[in-house]
Formats: sequence, structure tokens, C-alpha cells
Amino acid sequence: MSVWGDVASAVVVAEDLPLNRRPDVGGHTLRRQYWGEWRVGIESLVDRVAQHAREDPGREAVVFLGWEEREERSESLSYGQLDRAARALAGRLRDRCCPGDRALLLYSAGIDFVKSLLGCMYAGVVPVPAPLPDGGKHHLMRATGIALDSDPRIVLTDSASLVAVSDWMSQDGLDRLLCTATDLTDQGGPELGFREGLPHIGPATLALLQYTTGSTSDPKGVMISHENLVHNFGVFENALGLTPEDRFLSWLTLHEGPGLIGMLLEPLYRGSTAVLLSTDDFFEEPWRWLKAIDKYDIRLSSAPDFAYRLCARELTDEQVRGLDLSRWEHACVGGAEPIEPEPVVEFADRFESAGFRRDSLRAGYSVAESTLFVSGTRPGRPLVVERFDPSRLEQNILLPAVADAAGRSLVSSGTVNGLDVRIVDPDTSAVLPDGRLGEIWIRGRSVARGYWRREVETARVFQATTADGEAGYLRTGDLGVCVASELYVLGRMLEMLVIGGRSLYPHDMEKVVRNSSTRFADLTGTVFSVPSPRQEIVVLHEVRLEPTDGTSLPGLAQSVKAWLGRCFGVRVANVVFLRPGKVRMSADGNVQRELMRELFMADALDPVYEDLDVETARRYRATGSRLVMTHGRDS
Repeated sequence: MSVWGDVASAVVVAEDLPLNRRPDVGGHTLRRQYWGEWRVGIESLVDRVAQHAREDPGREAVVFLGWEEREERSESLSYGQLDRAARALAGRLRDRCCPGDRALLLYSAGIDFVKSLLGCMYAGVVPVPAPLPDGGKHHLMRATGIALDSDPRIVLTDSASLVAVSDWMSQDGLDRLLCTATDLTDQGGPELGFREGLPHIGPATLALLQYTTGSTSDPKGVMISHENLVHNFGVFENALGLTPEDRFLSWLTLHEGPGLIGMLLEPLYRGSTAVLLSTDDFFEEPWRWLKAIDKYDIRLSSAPDFAYRLCARELTDEQVRGLDLSRWEHACVGGAEPIEPEPVVEFADRFESAGFRRDSLRAGYSVAESTLFVSGTRPGRPLVVERFDPSRLEQNILLPAVADAAGRSLVSSGTVNGLDVRIVDPDTSAVLPDGRLGEIWIRGRSVARGYWRREVETARVFQATTADGEAGYLRTGDLGVCVASELYVLGRMLEMLVIGGRSLYPHDMEKVVRNSSTRFADLTGTVFSVPSPRQEIVVLHEVRLEPTDGTSLPGLAQSVKAWLGRCFGVRVANVVFLRPGKVRMSADGNVQRELMRELFMADALDPVYEDLDVETARRYRATGSRLVMTHGRDS
């Protein structure tokens, strides 16, 4: 039976857990980690930040790095300054909002977002981070979806974004909401004593609404309490052995969990320093990320696997020689997708001369509905990469590949500590033995209370019961397997392609396509199925544009179909090519397959070339023609 968690080193027994979170395994009470913060009265992130401000007000809380004409410009905020700014904003919010009201946070990259986030928490107002609606169509649609679902009382932004936010609000019928630029009123509000006129913030208080990536038309807000945050911070700290002296650095967006919770709130809770730069500044010059790790003595930084490959390939030899990465103890990678070994191995080889150590790589698994962190590679242990038999994997069984035979390489997402994680048959709810592939279920204090205003879906996803009667589990919807206490994640259950009784994984097919032509190299693609009327495979991939596209793309599409058919033994009749940057990605580097499938079915992709079979074109294209070729506009 696949049951993981910290049993041996527990501090209290399960009787301290809520009734629906008490497990019983083989007649024995499962003991679990109980973090010291609860025993000394630290109830919330708010308590902890205020404590840091009292005890060490001059300590740096946040450093934001920006660039003007390639010159670095930094802005910092101490814990004392952050606490004062948060209390001042909380005082202003008290006159406009009630505890439990939502505040939509729409900010450009910078320190003002951090002040606003903490100010909301101090006031008991629930912050709802969302992408700034000043760019592409996707950000506009996502911000609108989040605004309509969360029903905010107020919109908070900065003066640089106020015009764009106001225009968006008027166009989407949201101009009834109060909108304010918090940096224009930073000096004007009352500075309250920590509890003066402010509500009690306890473990059960809702800390934030974190909207999941995926569907733009149907966003889901995860209700994360302060108890969830504090427990998850403890799990993360215990896994990596972190101290308040360990600085973090991130360029991930702050409106999604990996950047917000993992790279900002976690170091603030521990009294460490979070060094931030914008996502745009990273992509403009990836060297900035590694240079900042060196300059600011960073011990932990996290990024998607593609970022490691990007740095390995784009930095010059001179730039590499100018780096010292020897103090980078935790180079984190992962999320809810299978982790490719090649990008991180390539990175480790390229930057070994700069002091980077291969045993600094940390693979992990994270879930928004369980706050964030679930499992990870422990310090002092190398990254675990194993080769498995692909034919048995199609039968949902994980067995090592025999020597010299074809195999699929999988990177372990590490071990679990402080949470109860099981692999379960999604159809029968039976707990599966080691080596059997199933759905990952999670139980513990990190698990959120549910989805905002979605009672039915909350009951289905957050209150699952195993076949032997153990209740209170979160159904992640992720496919995973346990081998020798290592957790391997294979992707989303709903995204798996079941063709002719075989289980095929989009991640595998995407990798094959990407490696099939230099025109796909370092670009992004996705594979999914649509009813047409039977399930038909669709391949979307970004492609480098060339003057000969009018004659070369049809042949490229045919080669993709033939190569996938040869590798996987399936019929592939639909291929779509997009401009670089058009495949949607989440903040942690995962392809948003569900969203791309929606856009394909709605004929909203604006492809440079498209080759569909007759039935698929008839169902999903207004023209109904088999072959569509376009050089349309950017959206």
C-alpha cells in the first residue's frame, strides 16, 4: 500500500487533527509532523511578519531589481518598513471594506504589490492576485474571469498601471468597483498599532484566493487559510533545512503560486530576504538571473526546466566565467508536470566551471490545492533519474527498462514529509501498491478548504474517501507512482490520451515532436485529443518562420504525423503550427493544455498553418475545409 509521510519523527498524534483528517493505517494511528510555530502561538503570516518587524526592523524583507538602459536599479524594503506600510494600508481598507471582502490586486512588477498583499492580510481583507490586464488577450480574459468569480469589493493597483486598469474595468463592466493606486496614498493613511482597530487574524482566517492556471473561461479560486500557509512553510523548511539567513531569488510571476507562495511569502514568514526581478527582465537577458544569484548571495532559487536550458544555451563563455554559483545550495525545478532530465543536466554541465554543483539540483512536486509544496529532493541526495519500460507504462505499471532496451527516463519529484500522500485507483478509490500508476491523493494541514463558491466541486475534490473508508483526501487529478519511497509525477489525468486501450502521455509525444526538427528546437508545443466524433489527436507546436513557409510547412506537418505514428503506433491526423510564444504557459513553466485545447476548439488560435482531417475541420472550423493555411494577426 502506497502511504508516505513523516511517521517516525512526529511530535503529536493524529488526535490533534480535525476529524476528517485523522488517518488510520493498518490499525495504527499515523503520526505526523506538528510544526513548532503552532506551539508558541504563531497563528498566521501576519503574526510572523509583525514579529520580525518588532525584533529586527532594519532587516531586508524584499529587494526588487530593475534595469534602466541595462543599468541595474534596486529598491529594498525592510521588515519595519513593510510592517508600517501594511498597517497604513490596512487602516485605509478598514474604512472601505469588511473582513472577508476580496481585493483584486493588479500590479506591475515591483515592491508595491508586496505592500498591498500584506496590507490586505493585516486588515482581514482577502487578496486576490491576478495578471495585470495591460498586455495580450489572454491576460485580459484571465483578469476578467478572476474578477467576475471573486466578486471583489475593491481593486488595488499602482499609479503606473492605473490608466490601463481603469480602461479594462470600463470595457468589462467592472467600473462599479472602487479602484485605487496604493502608491499614491502611501503617506496619507493612519498607521495603526498592530491590533488597533484590526480584526483578529487566526489560523482559520482566509489568507488569499489563489486562482489555478488552466481554463480562462472557468477560473477556480483556491481558498488558502493562514493555517495552510504556516503548515506548508514548515513542510518546505523541514525538507530543505532552511534558516532565516537563506536568501531567495525569483523572476516568477507573483500572481501564481510558485512565485507568490514559494518565493515571496515563504521567506517573509521565516524572516529571510526575497530578491525579486520581473519575468520580462529575465527573458530579455537570462544572464540577469544567474548574476543576481551570485551578487546577492542567494541560497535558493526556483525556475522551470526550460529556464535552465535557456541559460545553458544563451550565456556566453565570458558571462559564465564571470559567475560564482558555489553558494547556490538549492536550485529548484518542478511543479505538477513530469520533469525532463536533459535541461537540468545540460545546465549542470555548462555551469560546473562557475562553481555550480550537480547535487544542488532539487526536483519537486507542487499542487495549488495543497497550498504549494508536496515533495522534493532532500539536501545531500542526488537527483534521482531512472529509466522505465515504456510498454508497461502504457499499462499503468512502472518497471525498470531492461539493459539496452528503449526506456523512458523519469526524474523523481523527491520524497514526501509532513503530509499523507497516497496513490489511488481513480475509478475504484482503492489504494495502490508501489509501482502501480494512479491518482495522487493528499491529506494534511496544507490542503486548502476548497474552491471559492464551488460547494459541489469542493466536496468532490477536497473530501475524497478511499475504498477502505479513510476520508478527507484531496484528489489532485495528477498521475503518479511511488517506487522506493520516491514520487514520480507523470502529468494530468484528464490530459492522458487513451487510444486503443493504451495510455499515452502528452509530455512524451511533445518531446518527440520538439526533437524531430530544428524548426521546433527550444520552442513549445502541446498534444491533446478532441472528440471528432471519436477521440482524435491534435498536435500544436510553435515553429520558426521562414520565407519558404508556403511550401515547406505542409511537408513539415506530414513528417510530424509520420514520425509520431512510427514512434507511438497511433494515427495522428491534425497538426497546427503557431508563431513562437503563442503556446500558453503557467508561471512554473507548464504548458496549459486545457486552455490550448479550448482555444483550438473555439477556432481562436490564429495559426500560421493548419492541417486537419475532414471530421475535425467540419466540427471545429466555420469553413469546414480540410486544410487551412493562414498568416493571421497577432492577438
